[in-house]
Amino acid sequence: MSDRKKVLAAMSGGVDSSVAALLLQKEYDVIGVTMRLFTNEEIQLDREKTCCSLDDVEDARRVAHRLGFAHYVLSFGERFKECVIDRFNSAYRNGLTPNPCIDCNRFIKFDALLRQAKLLGQDYIATGHYVRRRFDAVSGRYQLLKGADTSKDQSYVLYGMTQEQLACTLFPVGELTKAQTRALAAENGLLNADKPDSQDICFVPDGDYARFIEAYTGQVCPKGNFIDRDGHVLGQHNGIIRYTIGQRKGLGIAFGQPMYVIDKDAADNTVTLGTNEELFKDTVIAEEVNWLSVACPDEPMRVEAKVRYNQQAQPATLYPLADDRVQVIFDKPQRAITPGQALVCYDGDLLLCGGRLVGKTALS
Repeated sequence: MSDRKKVLAAMSGGVDSSVAALLLQKEYDVIGVTMRLFTNEEIQLDREKTCCSLDDVEDARRVAHRLGFAHYVLSFGERFKECVIDRFNSAYRNGLTPNPCIDCNRFIKFDALLRQAKLLGQDYIATGHYVRRRFDAVSGRYQLLKGADTSKDQSYVLYGMTQEQLACTLFPVGELTKAQTRALAAENGLLNADKPDSQDICFVPDGDYARFIEAYTGQVCPKGNFIDRDGHVLGQHNGIIRYTIGQRKGLGIAFGQPMYVIDKDAADNTVTLGTNEELFKDTVIAEEVNWLSVACPDEPMRVEAKVRYNQQAQPATLYPLADDRVQVIFDKPQRAITPGQALVCYDGDLLLCGGRLVGKTALS
C-alpha cells in the first residue's frame, strides 16, 4: 500500500491543470477530476466554446489516461448557479461590476471541491493556478504569493481563500512560466500543449453580459437617464447592466467632448457621465476583507494595491476599519475604480488581503 499523500487534481482540460497533474505524480498519488458546472442548455448557448464544454472534459480524460491515473467528473451545477451565476446577475442589476472568477474560486474550487476531496479521503486538492504558497513558521500561517511568471499571476482571484483551504491546496505550476508549462506538456505528449487559454467568463463566452443576464433571468433591464454629476439629464440609456465605469463607446449620444461612464445608481436607474479627469480617484473602501497571509494590523500600513485583475499593483497606504473593511489611499489617483471589483493588497509578491470595492468612494 502506498504511503504517499493523495491529491485530487482539478483538471479543466487546459494545459495548466494538465501539467500540474503531471508534476504532482512525482510525489503524490493523483486522481483527476473535472467539475461540471452547467450545461449549454442551462445558459442558453448552442455551441461548445466554454471551459466547461464536453470537449474540455474529454481533453482532461485523455490526459489522465495518458498519465495513468483515474479521472472523474463531479457535478456542482446547483451550487455554481446559486453562488456564481445568481450573484453575477444580482450584482449587475444592482449597478456593480462583479468578477465571477473570484466567486467560483471561493465557493466552488476551494470550498465544494475541497470538501468533496476530503470525503474521498484525499489529503490535498491541486489546481493549475499561477500562484505560490508557503508556510511561515513565525506567524504559523500559510501564505499566498504571486506566481513566478508575473505576466500570468492569478493571485488576484484567490484572495478569498482561508487558511484551511490554503493548507490543503497545491499549486504545481506556480514556479513555472507559461512557456515552460507548454514545453513540459509537449515533451510529455499531452494533447493540449498548444491549446489556447480561456479568455472570457465561462458562462458568457461571447462577452455579451447584458444578453446573458436578460435571457437567463427572463427580465429586461429598463431604460433610464444618463445624467451629469449635477443631476442634469443628458439623454436615455438602454439599461444599467449595459454600462461599466470607464466606458466611452456605445453610449449612443454625441457630445462636444469625449464622455465616460463615471458612476451608476441602480436605485435611481441612472448612469452618470463625465470627463476622463472625473474617472480618477485616490481613495477607495473595500468590504468583506479577507486577511490571508498576515493578520489584520492595528495600525495603517504601506501596501501595493490592485483594483482590477490586469492592473500593475500601485503604492498606497491601507487603513483598517471596523466590520472587516479597509480604506486605501493611493499615492497617485487611479482611473475607473469600479464598485463590485476586488481590491487586493500586496507586500511585494506576498498577498496580504482582499475585499470587494464599494461605491461612492471619495474623489481625489
